[in-house]
Amino acid sequence: MNGANILFYLLAAMILGSGLLAVTTRQLFRAAIYLLFSLIGMAGMYFWLQYEFIAAVQVVVYVGGITVLIIFSIFLTQQAGEKMLVKKTGQQIFAAIAAFCGFALVMIQIVQNNFTATKNLSLSPSVTNIGNQMLGVDKGGYALPFEVVSILLLAALIGSIVIALRTPTQTS
Repeated sequence: MNGANILFYLLAAMILGSGLLAVTTRQLFRAAIYLLFSLIGMAGMYFWLQYEFIAAVQVVVYVGGITVLIIFSIFLTQQAGEKMLVKKTGQQIFAAIAAFCGFALVMIQIVQNNFTATKNLSLSPSVTNIGNQMLGVDKGGYALPFEVVSILLLAALIGSIVIALRTPTQTS
């Protein structure tokens, strides 16, 4: 095992470990910090793959912008040290089924795809090539996945608004 493999496994462990902690902790502020570490690990993975532009975008947009925005919204709307409510068993079962279905869908797509299109491309990772690939609508373009990710980010934003809203206190 060489140094590159060790670095890959360390970054993968950091990403998966902090991602798992982000979704299992009951404290909202700690979840945001774990998300921050997961995103930093992804930026490290991009640097390791020598995609410096994507790594810089990851750090600037997600680590520097989105995570800081999430932390500020936590501080402005809620007590940062409060624990989130324990979900009901039915909600936990539904969440587990939804997570399993999402995992199964991803695994089916990975198994069915032969990944030959990406092996034959010998494009340099320049800003122009990345832009053409991201916005291309022909075969090999990523315009549709780019839009799907934007819908996912919109859903995450709506979810964070729902989490940040305080439940109205009942008066007797």
